[in-house]
Amino acid sequence: MVRTQIQLTEEQAKALKKMAASRHLSSAELIRRAVDSMIKSGSAADPEERRKRAIDIAGKFSSGKRDVSRIHDKYLTEAFGK
Repeated sequence: MVRTQIQLTEEQAKALKKMAASRHLSSAELIRRAVDSMIKSGSAADPEERRKRAIDIAGKFSSGKRDVSRIHDKYLTEAFGK
């Protein structure tokens, strides 16, 4: 393993410690798992691949509403309850 240092905010450190204790794991193990998860999810995919994936998904789902492009802000406000 490679030893590394990171800096966390006080809130992050407290939350991490609490989460580690509740799962009977070390903070280091939780961080390793989080890094593994990010690597596996492809969040580090190159921009061209992300663009291609976004284009491929466009139009694949339907809301059933015919005016979304015109009043999308209204629908977002309703969905997020603001």
